[in-house]
Formats: sequence, C-alpha cells, structure tokens
Amino acid sequence: MNQPVNSADALDELKLQYEQAKTKKLNLNMSRGKPAPSQLDLSNGLLKTMDTYITADGTDARNYGIGDGIPECKKLFADLLGLQPQQIIMGGNSSLSMMFDTLASMCLFGTGGSTPWHYYRFQGTPVKFLCPAPGYDRHFRICQELGIGMIPVPLTSEGPDMEMVASLAKKDPLIKGIWCVPLHSNPEGICYSDQVVDQLASMETAADDFRIFWDNAYGIHHIYEKVELMNILEACERHHHPDRAYYFFSTSKITFPGTGLALIASNSSNVAEIKRHMSAQIISYDKINQLRHVQYFQTPENILSHMDRLAQELRPKFDLVLSKLENQFGGTGLASWSTPKGGYFISLYTPPGCAKRTVALAKEAGVTLTDAGATYPYGKDEADRNIRIAPSYPTLEELDAAMDIFILCIKIAALENK
Repeated sequence: MNQPVNSADALDELKLQYEQAKTKKLNLNMSRGKPAPSQLDLSNGLLKTMDTYITADGTDARNYGIGDGIPECKKLFADLLGLQPQQIIMGGNSSLSMMFDTLASMCLFGTGGSTPWHYYRFQGTPVKFLCPAPGYDRHFRICQELGIGMIPVPLTSEGPDMEMVASLAKKDPLIKGIWCVPLHSNPEGICYSDQVVDQLASMETAADDFRIFWDNAYGIHHIYEKVELMNILEACERHHHPDRAYYFFSTSKITFPGTGLALIASNSSNVAEIKRHMSAQIISYDKINQLRHVQYFQTPENILSHMDRLAQELRPKFDLVLSKLENQFGGTGLASWSTPKGGYFISLYTPPGCAKRTVALAKEAGVTLTDAGATYPYGKDEADRNIRIAPSYPTLEELDAAMDIFILCIKIAALENK
C-alpha cells in the first residue's frame, strides 16, 4: 500500500516504521551480483571425477603446454558465442584479469606499433576512455588504477549515446577506447541495437589505436527474453577496422565464480600480440578446468539448457523486486527503474540528491546495497540518483524483507530532501 509522502506526519510515520524494522537486526547483503547457493548447486556435476586428462589433440592436461587453451574448449565457446576458434584465447578464471592485463599491456607497450599509452601520462596528458554510465564499477577501477582518464557517456535504450561517442572519438586523439557491456548491461540491463554496434565498428576516430573493450559478461544470461547481439568482431572487419575490438567472456555466472573459465577474442594480429605478451607471463592456464567444462557441457546446446535452469532460479527474484517497486512507486514519480530482459541487476533512480541517503539508511537497517555513485566514473553520480539492485543472492524471503526496508528508505530520503 502506498504511503503518503507529502507531509511531516508522513515522515514521522515512516521513521517509526523504520525504527521498528531496525529491531529485526537483519544482515542482508545485496551489494554484488553473486549467484545464490541454489544456482551454484546446478553446476555440481563439474566436481565429479573426470573421464580422462587427455585432450583431443593428445595433450596431457595435467602438464605444461597449450598456452592459449585446449582446442576443444575454444571450439565449444566459439560455437556458443558465434566466434571462430582461432579468434579465442582461453585464460584463467577471471575475464576482469584479462581486461586489466590487456589495458596494462597497451599502457606499457602500445598496440599494433603505436606509442605506449603511458608515454602520454608521463607527458602530463594521460589517455582517456569513454565510459557509458551508469556502468560496471570494476571497469572504472581499472582505469583509475592505470591512470587512464574517464569521460562519462549517457546511455539510451539502445546503448551509449552514439552522437556523443562519435563526436568525442573523432576529435580527440587521446581518447583511446570505450568500455561496453553490450547485453543486459550492468546495471541498466540495456541491450545494444544493431545500429549502435555498427556505429561503434565504423565510426571515425582521431586515435588510430582506438579500442573497444567488449565485455559480454551477460551474453547468454537471458531471464525473460532472448536477445540477439550483432557480432562486433565481424562488424569491425566489415568496416575495415579489424583491430578495433577485444571481446571478453567468462563462466563466472554460469558455473562457479572464481573457478570458472574466461576468454578474450579478437582478430589475428591482436591475438598474436596478446600471445606474445602472455608468453612472458605464463606457460599455460588451467587446462584441467578447461577440459572439465568441456566434458561436463559437451555442446553449446547443453550450456544454453543450463542457462535456462539458472533463469528459472533468477526469475522469481526479479519478479518480486519489480512487482514491489511497481506496487509502491508506480505512477507516483517518486522512483523509476529498469525492467531488464536478463542479466543480474535492476537499476533504480531516486529523486535527485537521495541515493546516498537511501543507501546509508538501508545499511543502518541491516541491508547492504552497492555504494551510491559506484556505477559512475570516479564514484561521482552528480545527480545522486542511481542505485544498483542485485537480487540474485538472497532467498526470496530475505529479498522480500530487504525490499520492504529499501522502499521505506527511499520514501524517507525523498521526504527529508523536500
């Protein structure tokens, strides 16, 4: 039932409810998109004894060798993602680590014979990245760690504001790249349209070494509706920018975070460059884990069936959050939120100046949310509006209780700010 939100009496009543909620001493964490134990249980078959340790080409997976990944693993993920096996390098368990390494290599060595990006930093004019926002906080953290400047770019329903992206990239040679989460984006749930993908691949850039960091983290993580995504590597090739994109993917939210598989894919010259740097860093990643995933899933179709089961776990949680928001705020203008087709998050907007206060109130009442502002470069949401909701980890009962407190906190913060 909607609460009145336009009087001092209403605020007093809400604060009374808030104090009562605090007596429950809840301890619920919704700050990250963690899979719930019930989701992890769906992958327990990975833990069984392996059939063999010998790969398709006769390599003993327990030993050294095959630095870029076993052939059958590359083929499995190529078929799943619409890539070519020769475009893929299998890594360890973290695509984030591969993103960091790729960006760090460009800072140290440049790419394709270009000037190392840190040269500009030492000259007092550091390179910059375009950062669609709200976006993934860990992308922004990588840029901060490496001294790369960040330019926020607003999002539309089809992806980043391409008029702004194209204009900035065309006129500034220090803009070296853009972060993209093209399907079910974190946290907005946006799916890039074919037009946006095509523009990213074809646009003129002042920097010859402009790069797209294509983090397709939720590429098969559909909850309500399957969405097709244009192949960025093919689009770049078609528009005569074959080196432009690096494609990242992992199984962190498919099997077990921390013990899954990650990959990077690109064209032949980029792959050769990455392998050259890798050869100085590592002899081979965990081939046993690669083989284990191949033996367990066997086909792309089996992976997609597994994703359907994961979606069945997530859908009731998203339904609960969305129904509560609609129940309490629908038609009031007090809050707006995304209605994603997949992924792991719901993005909510409070009235201006209320997000930080809402998050602080929720934490005091035992509900930990992502820090307000974390979804923007440098942690600065100038309007102080955006809050990322991560419904995946709590049980339905816990999520129900957490949302009641969260909604209460939004109302209190909004009235306090009037």
